Amino acid sequence: MLHGATVVAAALAPAVAYGAEGGIGFYLLGSKGPSAAVMPPPGVYFQNDLYFFSGDVGAGKELPTGGRLAVGVQGDAVIELPTLIWVLPEEIAGGHLGLTASLPIGWKKTNADLTLAGPLGGTASASVSDAVFTVGDPVLGGFLGWQNGDFHWQVGTMVNVPIGDYQEGEISNIAFHHWGADVFAAATWLDPDSGLDLSGVVGMTFNAENPVTDYRSGNEFHFEWAAVKHFSPQFDAGLVGYYYDQLSGDSGDGASGPFKGRAASIGATIGWNFKVGETPVSARIKYFHEFAVRNRAEGDAVFLTVSMPLSITK
Repeated sequence: MLHGATVVAAALAPAVAYGAEGGIGFYLLGSKGPSAAVMPPPGVYFQNDLYFFSGDVGAGKELPTGGRLAVGVQGDAVIELPTLIWVLPEEIAGGHLGLTASLPIGWKKTNADLTLAGPLGGTASASVSDAVFTVGDPVLGGFLGWQNGDFHWQVGTMVNVPIGDYQEGEISNIAFHHWGADVFAAATWLDPDSGLDLSGVVGMTFNAENPVTDYRSGNEFHFEWAAVKHFSPQFDAGLVGYYYDQLSGDSGDGASGPFKGRAASIGATIGWNFKVGETPVSARIKYFHEFAVRNRAEGDAVFLTVSMPLSITK
């Protein structure tokens, strides 16, 4: 049987934004998970995601990045995503409103067998390696959630604010230097007696043009799912996955072609809940293995997530 603290902790899973220029979706795939649509009680919460990714586009394949075309790209990233979440006590349209703010900080390394001049010109180079440790673009979001018995649903949006440390002309970047918005809807069926949690999130990402590279990523569709079993108030485990499809091509003077991306993944998750003093803490690990990838780096991703309440509204 589910304990109330288990449900609250599992619900703290805000989506995080990340652009298809560079072969990376603006929305950070896999950031949602179990209990994706469950609203925590009114209050202020802190969540920290530590994200690891390693992958490559394959030998001889091109990837537009930094205003150039990179060939044979292999990349690794370790990004920390601290997030503040505020759930308001007032009812709005029969539900509750949550506001979020995130600031990515991290390291990214990109290796390319060859870089070619893009549509805007540039210098061709062989065997390029570029690493960066810096601050990305802040992400602001809002979501509205409801509940009817075991069924929970939620709608929300987030905005990428392009004021991070963008490395002009480099092939490694954490900031994206363009505005972007994502809209999503989530649903969760959570049975407190059996401990079964089935969740799904569907969304669309819209990207503005990067004024440095004159590159505008196309509109992107994403779907994430989770099926887990809560074996006790302290422990749960199950399967997770996502599907990504770029529905419209890239454009702008800096784009060499439509460059539509696609990816799917499947993986596993384990969650556990404990207390530090009197403060309930939730920890979760999610692992994703990608397949059926096109025009993106194909690899493996891991999320390590810790979340806790800072203040609960009585």
